[in-house]
Amino acid sequence: MKKNLVLLSLLAAFVCPLSMNAVMAADFNVAIVDVPQLVSSSAQVQALKKEQQAKAEEMVKFIEKARKDVANITDATKKKAAEDKYNKEFQTKKEKMDKEYADKLKAIDDSITKQINDQAKAKGYDLVLSKNMVLFGGKDITAELVKTIK
Repeated sequence: MKKNLVLLSLLAAFVCPLSMNAVMAADFNVAIVDVPQLVSSSAQVQALKKEQQAKAEEMVKFIEKARKDVANITDATKKKAAEDKYNKEFQTKKEKMDKEYADKLKAIDDSITKQINDQAKAKGYDLVLSKNMVLFGGKDITAELVKTIK
């Protein structure tokens, strides 16, 4: 009798959560989003890429100018001082450029995340997953989001 009671309680422990999951799944709306597609179609991302390309070209011009200036200096002490000055200036510009890029990228990420959240709430979705994490199921809302993100 005691064995039957233990088996019955074990069976209940396994069956109850499974049946509860089935009930919850019936009312659970899941959406999926192709995040890389959203990012690549974002006008903000495209503008940031162009801006970074322009800044990279400015850095290349700065380096070329610095090399020419240093090459024209004949005094070894002055040459070393000029190299140090240009290296420090380059490092400062690069750090500033990297920080600005990271800040803008975070702002874009926050904006895209907010738009996904807003769309999910408006359409009544309980969960939104990245498309690359889902093998099957869910409503793909990428196309709707692409329209709002541009």
